[in-house]
Amino acid sequence: MKVHSEMGTSGGGDGSVEVKRAFIGAGCNRIVNNVSYGASDFAAFGSQNAVAIFCPKSAQILTTLPGHKASVNCTHWLPSAKFAFKAKHFERHYLLSGDAEGAIILWELSVLEGKWRHVLQVPESHKKGVTCISAIMVSETEAIFASTSSDGTTYIWEVAFPSTSGGECKLSCLNSISIGSKPMVALSLAELPGSNGRIVLAMGGLDSKIHLYCGERTGQFVHACELKGHTDWIRCLDFSLPIHIDDTTETILLVSSSQDRGIRIWKVALRGDTKEENSLASYIKGPVLVAGTSSYQVSLESLLIGHEDWVYSVEWQPPSSASGEGVSYYQPQSILSASMDKTMMIWQPERTSGIWMNVVTVGELSHCALGFYGGHWSSNGDAILAHGYGGSFHIWKNIGVDSDNWQPQKVPSGHFAAVTDISWARLGEYLLSVSHDQTTRIFAPWQNEASLSNGDAWHEIARPQVHGHDINCVTIIQGKGNHRYVSGADEKVARTLNHAVSQDSVFEDLQTGVQVLGANMSALGLSQKPIYVQAKQETPSRIGNENLDTLETIPDAVPVVLTEPPIEDQLAWHTLWPESHKLYGHGNELFSLCCNHQGNLVASSCKVCGQSCKALIIISRTRANVIMNLQ
Repeated sequence: MKVHSEMGTSGGGDGSVEVKRAFIGAGCNRIVNNVSYGASDFAAFGSQNAVAIFCPKSAQILTTLPGHKASVNCTHWLPSAKFAFKAKHFERHYLLSGDAEGAIILWELSVLEGKWRHVLQVPESHKKGVTCISAIMVSETEAIFASTSSDGTTYIWEVAFPSTSGGECKLSCLNSISIGSKPMVALSLAELPGSNGRIVLAMGGLDSKIHLYCGERTGQFVHACELKGHTDWIRCLDFSLPIHIDDTTETILLVSSSQDRGIRIWKVALRGDTKEENSLASYIKGPVLVAGTSSYQVSLESLLIGHEDWVYSVEWQPPSSASGEGVSYYQPQSILSASMDKTMMIWQPERTSGIWMNVVTVGELSHCALGFYGGHWSSNGDAILAHGYGGSFHIWKNIGVDSDNWQPQKVPSGHFAAVTDISWARLGEYLLSVSHDQTTRIFAPWQNEASLSNGDAWHEIARPQVHGHDINCVTIIQGKGNHRYVSGADEKVARTLNHAVSQDSVFEDLQTGVQVLGANMSALGLSQKPIYVQAKQETPSRIGNENLDTLETIPDAVPVVLTEPPIEDQLAWHTLWPESHKLYGHGNELFSLCCNHQGNLVASSCKVCGQSCKALIIISRTRANVIMNLQ
């Protein structure tokens, strides 16, 4: 974008100023099925009413797609990471997004140009919020997707993509299924092996059962059977691609997760040609799924127990390209699960016994986190992505050579609720923002050797305040090192916070002259008390409760030297700023704050509910008291 100016430029140009986007910060909506990983190696997620696209490798949000009129609930790539092995030469990728009012939009990404366009909005929208979208690629130019909603209906669609860029997509509704009073919240589609293109749809929801529907690309989907076993809501379903057994692909596996904390693996095998095995599936016979002239035996393959809270997400590791003749892919026997117990686990069968075991566990142990809403594999299976309750992302990458070694990686971040105020640092080196997500965040360009050639990449470098009320306003004032600010929330008190030693900077307390190491958050999340360097550090004993996450086991802030932008654990623990003063005077919740250019006077106002509340208060920074009350 170019902005024309009447003033001349130092370069003697045409008087125009070029404006380009430098940074996008956004948090993920707090909802299951909101994030999807595509074969394009990009991840998509809903951030309020927009769809955001970010690159996990650079940890930068590339763009946002406006178009929804309500909060985005779910996204799904076409092709997804599951079909990345046959999408390496695709010039266009597509994305489906559904919102809280039932609208579904199809987007197109041109890989060569890096541009997005709004393709279409699905005409027959749901009456209530979309809860899940699932899709499969049946060819390079055709896909089938299903959507379900809290209105108790499920739609199945076929979409034909254009052969040239900018062409029209053809959309047709294959079937509409009425679920009833207990809606579905999880879907998964797959092609049945050996059935000449017949499709199976798995649905799960509030009735704790898995419903299997079978149909053709040109016909109706009929209810085939039910799978019982879970004792609480079904939260996620995922079909594998056909498994290669004895040079045949006549078996697919379905994995399901539930709020009963359990994960179940179901085997769908073509009858007549499969051999009986000495396994659990040989003794527990399930229902028979009939698809045209073919029939499939559905049986419970394994029950995975390990999570201690609701399991919101399960996903098969994406297949990889195979080098053998007549085989185009290899489906790994590996499952990723994400739970509200703050952990993600990778499950694989033991080589000798075939018993499924938990082989990798990663987690986010922050005291302000409340678990994971979803987990996803990267397209090549060397990284896993999770999104949590606080709108945050978490990525672990396997950097091991001979053995697995999963290490956390940098991720994009931002507020997951409305941003209410921003303020530049007094020297312009960072941007401070506050939000109704009850946090204060600092964003700044991260300068290193790699950024010198490509330009500085912006990241969240600190989270000075995690509060118990929605924060409405902020202003940066003069202080030691020029790192001091005043914030106002839905309370009658303005709070002054200062930079701390734990973030590679030393500042001296104005009253005592001692160094402040960091801050601890109180139980109610209101005051942030300073931790002094000279104070005796008493670390509570953790014998017997090593894995418990309580306020008594929160580690104290420690000085760290960061070589990369801080990850979520570090932001939540080690970047809090201590409070130095509380500023009183208003009778209602604070509404706005500002300071003079010298940074030594602060003006504040509050919400008005009567004549006595109509006041503008000016406070002195040095004395921390009211010097003028304007009514």
